[in-house]
Order: sequence, then C-alpha cells, then structure tokens
Amino acid sequence: MHEWALAEAVVETVLKEAGKENLKEIVRVKVMVGELQQIELDVFNFAMENILQQGGGALSMEKISLEVDKCVLRCKVCGEDWYYSDSLQDLSEEDSEAIHFVPEVAHVYVRCPRCGSPDFEITSGRGVWIDYIEGEK
Repeated sequence: MHEWALAEAVVETVLKEAGKENLKEIVRVKVMVGELQQIELDVFNFAMENILQQGGGALSMEKISLEVDKCVLRCKVCGEDWYYSDSLQDLSEEDSEAIHFVPEVAHVYVRCPRCGSPDFEITSGRGVWIDYIEGEK
C-alpha cells in the first residue's frame, strides 16, 4: 500500500536525521501531507505506529504530529487560484484514484473553474515532507 511505503520513508528519515544531529531524544516531529496525495491518514498513522513498534527507538507516535497542506492550483492561462478539493466533485472514483498514485496526472482530469484550461501549476499541497524535528542532544 502507498501509505505504508510513505510511512516507512518518514520514520527512516526522521531516525536518520536525528542520528546525524546526535539527538539523544526526539521531542517532536511535524510531518506535512499534501492534500493532492490523498493519503488515508488513518492508514498512514497505523503504518507508522506498526513500524515504530518494530524498532522506532526514541521515536513514538505521541511525538509525531501530522498536518494536511491544502492543495492550491493556479491556472497558467487566466491566473485563477482554486483549491483542489473544489475539483473533487467533478472527478470519478477512478480518476481520483489515479491522482492518488500519480499526482502529476491531475492535469488530465482537473480543469480551471474559470476558463477550463488543464494548464495549471500546483502551488501548494503536493508531496509528503518532514517540516521539522525537535530534539535534545
């Protein structure tokens, strides 16, 4: 499952970075999840919990906070900004699933609400990243 692979990557990266910084204790980690990824947060949390139980060391779910970064799209033709979530009503389940696995295909399924162009940029809400890691040395 997509969420499990992402969870493994997040946990591995946090532990690796904490090691590089010689952190004896990880106090807090903030993980940002782009809305365009359409990640099932319950599955993502469950995956991270299980991965951490198998060897997360100084990291536990109580120290991790997840925040969804709202996806904003900007039309390259007319300059209109809109939220990806506003486009969801026009997508079939299959289209939405395709975007979940390969977000770049959004250009095939999503159109500017003002001019109808598929030529837009994703200005926020794309990807999964670690916003910060706080710890003690």
